[in-house]
This record gives sequence, structure tokens and C-alpha cells, in this order.
Amino acid sequence: MRKRISRFGIAVLGIGALACGGAPETVQKPSDDRSAALVALPTCGDVEVALREAALAEMNRQLDAALESYLEHGIGDGCNWYGAEDAMAGSGGSGGGASAPSGSNGGAKQASGTNNQVAGVDEADFIKNDNEYLYVVAGGSLRIIDAWAAAEAHEIAAVKLEGTPKKLFVEKNRALVYSSMPKSGSGPGYYGYGSGECTYGYDCDFTGDGQATRISVYDITDRTAPKLLRQLDLSGSFINARRIGTSIHTVVHDARSNFEGVSYSPENLGWCDGTSSLLARVQFEVLRAKNTEIIRTAPISDWLPSVTDKHLDGSGKADANLLAACDGFYKSPLGDGNGFITLLSLDIAEQGTLGSSTIVSRPGAVYASADALYIAVRQNAGMSDGWYSGMEGEKSATTVHKFALAHSPSSSSYAGSGLVKGTVLNQFAMDEYQGHLRIATTSGHTPDPNVHSTITVLKQERDALIETGRVDHIAPTEDIRSVRFAEDKGFVVTFKKTDPLFVFDLADPKAPRTLGELKIPGFSTYMHMMDDTHLLTIGYDADDQGSFAWFQGVMLQIFDVSDPQHPALTHKEVIGTRGSSSEALTNHLAFNYFAPMNLLAFPITVCEDASGGGSYGLNMTFSGLMVYDVTTAGGFKVKGKVAHPTDPTSGGYDSSGCSNWWTQASSKVKRSVIMDNFVFSVSDDLIKVNDLNALSTDLVAIPIGS
Repeated sequence: MRKRISRFGIAVLGIGALACGGAPETVQKPSDDRSAALVALPTCGDVEVALREAALAEMNRQLDAALESYLEHGIGDGCNWYGAEDAMAGSGGSGGGASAPSGSNGGAKQASGTNNQVAGVDEADFIKNDNEYLYVVAGGSLRIIDAWAAAEAHEIAAVKLEGTPKKLFVEKNRALVYSSMPKSGSGPGYYGYGSGECTYGYDCDFTGDGQATRISVYDITDRTAPKLLRQLDLSGSFINARRIGTSIHTVVHDARSNFEGVSYSPENLGWCDGTSSLLARVQFEVLRAKNTEIIRTAPISDWLPSVTDKHLDGSGKADANLLAACDGFYKSPLGDGNGFITLLSLDIAEQGTLGSSTIVSRPGAVYASADALYIAVRQNAGMSDGWYSGMEGEKSATTVHKFALAHSPSSSSYAGSGLVKGTVLNQFAMDEYQGHLRIATTSGHTPDPNVHSTITVLKQERDALIETGRVDHIAPTEDIRSVRFAEDKGFVVTFKKTDPLFVFDLADPKAPRTLGELKIPGFSTYMHMMDDTHLLTIGYDADDQGSFAWFQGVMLQIFDVSDPQHPALTHKEVIGTRGSSSEALTNHLAFNYFAPMNLLAFPITVCEDASGGGSYGLNMTFSGLMVYDVTTAGGFKVKGKVAHPTDPTSGGYDSSGCSNWWTQASSKVKRSVIMDNFVFSVSDDLIKVNDLNALSTDLVAIPIGS
């Protein structure tokens, strides 16, 4: 069994052991008595000290990993070239409906809105609507579409934005736009980012895109001529945001710093060249000392996060850096990465002061209720020098940091932290109910037979989130694929080769318990409450192969959970074969269930002609928007499709999109909006309008790509 190599290994080797040429002793790092609660950093000097400490912890972790890899692959019987290059190269890096606009002279009587996790807590997206207008950030611009009457929809404004506009909020006569901006200056290098947004969380992390963030606030009283009122430039990259009324709370992450000159491979250290383990350890310790000196002496004051506030409304308010005085900064007692998470609060309707809290930490999944925002950070026992008290024997954990939200004026403040075993999947694995936070996590990774999941209930006591109860060892050998909480009930889907749907009774926070379980093929990636007793889900069908299963076509299901001890699958629809995909599988914002009209609309790419097993479909037969009539009694009935061809040359479909990995959707359409009897399907470069009773006929096509 592999053990972590202690960086104190040289110190514990006795003279006799050296003389006899005995095998080097490996030492497990001790478990420290550390809690998850954050510690205040009163001054910028304290923040700089904390940053250096975090950077040292990160450097030591990476150097330990590089040494361990070298001892395993680069010397003696373990010497092999496979993996050596990769090991060394990698050691240095790492719904709701919409309301009509104020003063509106007309609009749709009803329209679908953003598919928010929590009612009344709006989530940022690249499209919003208010029953009369669509607001879209696409093609480098903020675009406003006069959407009603739908058959005459057209663009009435396009404001070019610097950087890459990503998401927005709209509240009455105000629009707030988030844009990614290139980082400037000669500061530290950054790394650790994925290529796209992480929403589902299964094979990605919540890192952001590594760019700076610009927030632009517009007065849109005149929809044809938006007026820029305020501009905020944040050094961190956008992670997530929530709007509660006119209060907007934004989470950004300033990535960990790559100190110039820090290295993770000793110079002139060869692979498989006869170097002894002792000599290798000595060279790594020399490098550690060099790295330590660099980190301790490098100037870092310019690396602290910043938020520059610029007023453009003629008020005469001076520009200001909100974080210049380092107010509201905190650190974790455990080395939690050497970057910063900042929670910024502002009122979109006013030009008032900003509120903020900043943590020395890696980013995490974001969940918010009406009066609290939680950041759940995935932890690993090998990520730092110590480990949490009470987590001895656990390889993974999640720290949960709670921030109290206030409105009028908009503000946020650190409230407390908690710790649970296992790692969180995404925002839907968290939910606040009657003063308690419920969180679902998975310990381990499949196919490890020790994998299992846990639901933990936490309650705030002073500055700590204390566990009041848990359900442990859920679905051994399987991991969580989706979670949904609904008041005093919890629903969890796990998967290895079947889809067990578990129902939990969470009414007593001190004694949560399992009520029922249902096993069926496949798994759900998103669960939606149709009503109090029915779940509507989207996921993948699966073909059981004995010890594992191949995922197959996109699967829709309805579950009756009126008897929680005996949940029942009442309706099922499978679309296409292996290779079919949908944006809605991994991003709930693409899932548009509009209950007032019993309609479900979602993007999809349909692939056919698979030969079974693990083979992908050979032919893409459709890409666009599918619309279903959905009822608990009648199940799924196809209402129609809106085609968005993926091959611009032929006007057909590019079948290469049928071979994507299951979490990487190839559907061209990203969102949809239903207004009365019309549906708007939105891709990256085009909006189509179709009558719900004649979906194959395009009424309007509005280019938005440039």
C-alpha cells in the first residue's frame, strides 16, 4: 500500500539505518486538532502572512507528491519510464416564472423564467426575460430583444462590452452583466483552471476561468438605449452569484499564486540513473529550502485581491478599491489553498456602498437561501500538512462556510463553518430548512469497494456549523449522481450499474433516516419537483454488464414518491442511443419545466445506429430543442422539435458530436423560454421563435453571434 512521504523523512533516519543501507522509513503526517472555523485577519499584514503560509503549505504538498512519485517510479525496482514524465510535468500545476417589467404596456400573460434551485433566489445566466423582453449576453454584447409579440420579435439594442460577457441579472429597470477580463500587469502566474464552466461537478471543479471579472450595471429604463451607471473590476474570476430582490451577491476567486523561481523537480535529478533514495531525498530537501526562501521573501502586496468601484452616473463619487484596507478577511486553520474567495454584495437599484467578505481558500460549490450563502470546499487528506480533528481515517472531507446575507443595504458577513465527511457534488447537494443545512457527500471514488455516501445535518452555534445528525454508508460501492431536497424530504440517486433512488426523512434533524429505495437501470443527473409527490428527472439509461454498466440514451423519468417508503417509477422515455446528449444533463439552467402549461423543453443532440454495449451512435439525427407535454397521469408525449443544424455547410448535423464524453454535451441549443403559446430556443449564435402548435416551422430567426 502506498504511503505519503513525510518531508521530515531525513530527520527521522538514524545514523545506523544510513550505515546499513536500510530502506527509508515512511512517516504518516499526524492528525492535528483543527476545526473548520475561520480566523479573522485584521490587517493587510496579517493577510500577507496568511498568504505566505498557505503558499508554503501548497508548495510542501506538491513537493511531497513529486518526491513520492520519484521514489515510486524513478529508482530501483520501481523504475519505469511510463508515468515518469507525466508525474513530474504535473507536479507544478495543478424555476420560476418571470414577472412583467415595471411600466410595461403589455407582454405575454405567462412565461418561463430561470430554473432556480430556491424560489425567490435568482441565479445568474446568459439569458433573462420579463414576459416582454429577452436580455441576452452573446456575441460580445448585451442584447435586448423585443420578444412580444413573439411572431414579430426583433433585436432593439446591442451594447458592445469589453472582455467576454458571460452572465447577467435583470431586476425591473436595471441590468447587471458579468464579463471575463484578461488579467493585466506582471503579477504571479495562475493555473488550475478547466476549459469551461463547472455546474454539475462530477468531473470538474469550481475554479472559474482564471480571468478577472467586470461587473457592469446598466439603466435599461429605455430598452433601446441602455446606459452604463457603474462598473466594478474584480481581480478574481467569476464562480457564482445570486440575486434576492435588488441585492446581488457575487462569489469570485483569485487563484493561487505561482511564485517565480519555485520548482518541484531538483536540477540534474535523473530518472533510472542509479540515484539512491537517500540522495533523492537530500536533493528534494535542498530544493524545499530554496523554495521556502523564495516564498518567504517575494514581494506579494500587489497580489492581494482587489475590487475597484467606478461610478459613471454623474454622481461625482470617487473610484475606490473596496478591499484596500483588507476589511473582512479570514483564513482557515487548515491550509486551504493559497488563493482568495471574495463574496461581494451590492444593491442593483442604488449606487450605495458595497459589502464584502474574503477567505484565504480554494473555491467551492455555492448554495444560497434567502438569507444565507454557503460555500462548500472539497478537501483531501493529502492537500495540506494537517488534517481535521474527527476526520482521522477519512481521505476526503468538505468544509462548509456560511455567510449571513442582509438587504437594504446589501451586505454579507461571515457566520460560521462546519465540516462533513466526503466531497460534495454540486449546489443541489445542499439545502437549508428550518435553520438546518442538509448536505449530501460521497466518500471515495468508484470502483473502490469502500465508496459510500452520507447525508449530514448541520446547525449553526456561534461561529460553528455543528452536526446534529447523519445518515451514513448510503449505497456502498456507488457514488452520488444527483440530489434534491424538498422541505423535510431528501432524494438521492447513486450509480454503479443501476440507479438506486433513495428517499430520506429529514423531519427530525437529530435523527434523519432512510425511508425507501428503488433500483432501476441508468441514473439521473438532475431531479425536479413536479409537485409535492412527484419527481421529474433527466439522466442516462444504462445497459447492465454484470460488474458495470454502459450508459446509453438520454432518459426522462417520473417518480411517484407519495408513499416515500415505496417510491415508484411511473413513466419513462429514452431518447436516442449512446452518444446522445443534452446541456440539461449537466446544467439545470437548460432544463425548462413550465408547470402552468405542463410543458418540458430542453436542448438535445440525438444519435442513432449504435451497435450496443459501449459503442456510440454513428449518426446524429437531430440537434435542437425538444418539447414534451408532461403530466403525472399521462407521462411523456412529444409535442415537437425545433431544429438547429450543427453543420453550417450542409445545413444538417455533424455526427462527430456523437462521440463526446457523457458530461460534455454537444447540443447546440443552450436555453429556452416559453411565452404563452410560443417558445424561444437559444443557441450561442441564434434565437429561433416557434409556435408551440407548429414547432417545425420557424417564425423568426434572430442572429446573436456577432
